[in-house]
Amino acid sequence: MRFFISADIEGVTGINSWSETNKNNPDYSEFRTQMSKEVVAACEGALAAGATDIVVKDAHDSGRNLRIEDLPKEVKLIRNWTHPYSMVFGIDKTFDALAFIGYHSPSGSNENPLAHTMSSVQIHQMTLNGDICSEFMLHSLVARSLGVPSVFLSGDKGICNLSKKMEPQIETVSTISGTGNATLSNNPKQTVPAIKSGVEKALKKDLESFSLELPEHYILDTRYTKHPLALRASHYPGSTLIDSYTVRYEADNILDVMKFVMFCI
Repeated sequence: MRFFISADIEGVTGINSWSETNKNNPDYSEFRTQMSKEVVAACEGALAAGATDIVVKDAHDSGRNLRIEDLPKEVKLIRNWTHPYSMVFGIDKTFDALAFIGYHSPSGSNENPLAHTMSSVQIHQMTLNGDICSEFMLHSLVARSLGVPSVFLSGDKGICNLSKKMEPQIETVSTISGTGNATLSNNPKQTVPAIKSGVEKALKKDLESFSLELPEHYILDTRYTKHPLALRASHYPGSTLIDSYTVRYEADNILDVMKFVMFCI
């Protein structure tokens, strides 16, 4: 069994502030370590379920957060950025399943002080076919387009709930819940083993039973934080400026949507 993991940080246990996500700040080290513990737990759960090949995409900020020496020997690590598949770069049709670790609520949500979609600086809100768009939404659709089911997610309570609306079969572990700038965190002594057992449980399901459907057509509306950003993005082929802050892009496949995201965010 081949297993892919996409790992972010804004949804790991205990996290609360942007300073805790930044490599240049002293409190980053604590949450880099927690990110690593949760990824290791997911790997161990996959191995217990029979995975023989695991690839992890370090999908936070620089893409250079995880240390390969902290991961089980069966794991390969993808660092940095290069492709429209973005946070799941490296996934292909040969993988049997995908998990998301440390994921977070989208821009426009009050479920996490760090809620955002692809950029906390440029994006006020993004919708896809009328629904508030999360990073989970985008990348689970990428995986499904390749025939790979999204079977597990850990992160804040909000993204756990949203993921189940898209994929009812998905196993989730809630790490934190947020209101405004405050968070209520579960204890890592609870979440880390729960991630391990959750991944193992997910991979022991009938993977054919995961039912996420691909839309026939995609309408991505991106509302930028500054109007010059929207004007610039409106020059991307196929884009339309809806108002001073909002750009619409339409496509018939998720790869084209991700190309827009790559070049316009």
